[in-house]
Amino acid sequence: MRVKDIFTFKDERIKILHFCWFAFFVSFFAWYNMAPLATTMMDDMGWLTTQHIAALGIINVALTIPARIVIGSLLDRFGPRIVYSSLLVVMSFPTFIFAFGDTWMQLMISRLLLGSIGASFVVGIRMVSEWFPPKHVGFAEGIYGGWGNFGSAAAAMLLPWLALTLFGGDQGWRYAVAFTGVVTFVYGFIFYFNVKDTPDGRAMIKPKKASAMEVSSYKDMAQLIFWTLPLGGALALSVWRIEQLGFVSETALYTIWSIILVVVIYQVYNILKVNLPILKKGVPEDDRYNFKTVGALNSTYFANFGAELAIVAMLPMFFQLTFSLSPAQAGLLAASFAFINLLARPLGGVLSDRMGSRRSVMLIYMFGISFGLIGMGMINSGWPLFLAVLVTIFTSMFVQGAEGATFAMVPMVKKRITGQVAGMTGAYGNVGAAVYLTLYTFVTPQQFFFILAGGAFTSFVICYFTLEEPQNSFSEDYYYSEDDLALAQESDEKIAAKEVAANKR
Repeated sequence: MRVKDIFTFKDERIKILHFCWFAFFVSFFAWYNMAPLATTMMDDMGWLTTQHIAALGIINVALTIPARIVIGSLLDRFGPRIVYSSLLVVMSFPTFIFAFGDTWMQLMISRLLLGSIGASFVVGIRMVSEWFPPKHVGFAEGIYGGWGNFGSAAAAMLLPWLALTLFGGDQGWRYAVAFTGVVTFVYGFIFYFNVKDTPDGRAMIKPKKASAMEVSSYKDMAQLIFWTLPLGGALALSVWRIEQLGFVSETALYTIWSIILVVVIYQVYNILKVNLPILKKGVPEDDRYNFKTVGALNSTYFANFGAELAIVAMLPMFFQLTFSLSPAQAGLLAASFAFINLLARPLGGVLSDRMGSRRSVMLIYMFGISFGLIGMGMINSGWPLFLAVLVTIFTSMFVQGAEGATFAMVPMVKKRITGQVAGMTGAYGNVGAAVYLTLYTFVTPQQFFFILAGGAFTSFVICYFTLEEPQNSFSEDYYYSEDDLALAQESDEKIAAKEVAANKR
């Protein structure tokens, strides 16, 4: 697939790609509707402080980690069309509550629920993989992720103008936030009535069980449990940060930690419940996959997307203090890191499609991130500003290109569990952000960049020893086992039966 093909709207798969990335764009447009309006909110409410805003920022991403796991399972069971449209429509309601909330409890709960919209990314990964073959899926997923992710930048640019100019007055921010809810609600229906899960004549192969990821050996099951535990740990860390800010009591902290522990134990129980019967029966040789590849991809997204979220959060202040810039100037220069996403993430997917080895592309990117972040760690006030910006852009190209390379591989791990793999890998991006931003509070910015570099290099080592080249990486179709084909036939028969029943009515 070439760049000009992206604008061939008569091609149904291209149409689906555009509907998908814009759904992701709309999701991020609503998810990041608070930050650009934070100061306006504080001026209007009076009682709202910077501490409240900081707590809301943490709350905003708290449920994203478990939501990506849950949504990954739901979309493998019900299909991306229903799940994506439902998520958009449902998430419009906490957006409206936040827009017109007057109390801390209203703002906190609505923001907590709205964080679930961050799971939207996972849904499109599965849908795009249904429409694009392995040899083109990297580029398509890169477009989906890179262009969709720009929704956060669009919110930063558009919402202050809407609040101050179009709606005006002290209450303008409320209508600007509500506008994002309206867009989300309306687009949920537009998406539902304009897309299909799969091309005509092709069934979506669903996993045997959706409550936990299927594995192929007892060793893989142990690895799945090992990689599940940090997901709860990151959520517990986020709650601890909120407690440190004074918005959760120590009693509530331990209560929430207990709930998280119960949920993690329940998820481990589901892993055992789903996989023990499968492993006892024996997994056919052609239906096996190595879970260590999922673990390697988890590590890459922890190191690249986790680093991106962390850097975006601290970079404006870093530029402002290091080079004595105004907040506006620092914000504009720091925005260069996010803007590169439009190009860098699709480029990562393209290179993964065309370089002949997806594993090698992944390794190059992770090593490049390490090198770039070491360079950023050396930036100080003695550097020319243009050189600091160039190093930042160079690093951003590798960070976001690596994200594209990661999700160029996710659909090929095992096709029928793509949603669950994407959910876990995507969740690890938020785990990375939670860990990195907590560490940031204890170190200098330069030391922080070196920590990020260490995380990327650790992922490089993990990938070097565990990441495998997927089967059918550059072919016209994904690898399917006999079980996959049997499940596809079963799905076709169910669809045919429903059509017959509908015709009889």
